[in-house]
Amino acid sequence: MTFTDNEWAVMEILWGAGGSCELGPAADALREAKGWSRTTVHTYLTRLEKKGAVSIDRAAAPHRYRAAVTREECAATQRRSLLDRAYHGSAGALVSAFVRDGSLSAEERAELRRLLDEMEV
Repeated sequence: MTFTDNEWAVMEILWGAGGSCELGPAADALREAKGWSRTTVHTYLTRLEKKGAVSIDRAAAPHRYRAAVTREECAATQRRSLLDRAYHGSAGALVSAFVRDGSLSAEERAELRRLLDEMEV
């Protein structure tokens, strides 16, 4: 499941709230972060429900919005999509690009070396 940047922001609010919250707190957080109105947040939540990413407990008053997917599941989908689109499925090419363009910090390079050593690559 892929999200727009704005949908990702809404999901981050749900995940950050332990997976679920009411519209009010979500709208407050996104008003502060993005300048959005309550209506805008509600629109995104209902769009995300249609995508299967959010479930809405309409029996609760006020309604409760729950993440129906985990952040890890969504991040994995995004990684696979990036690999397929930009690197023809090659994780090695992606990592090489990060290393070559200097995107990795010294700590990240050390962690990568450690992981590769553990894998006996």
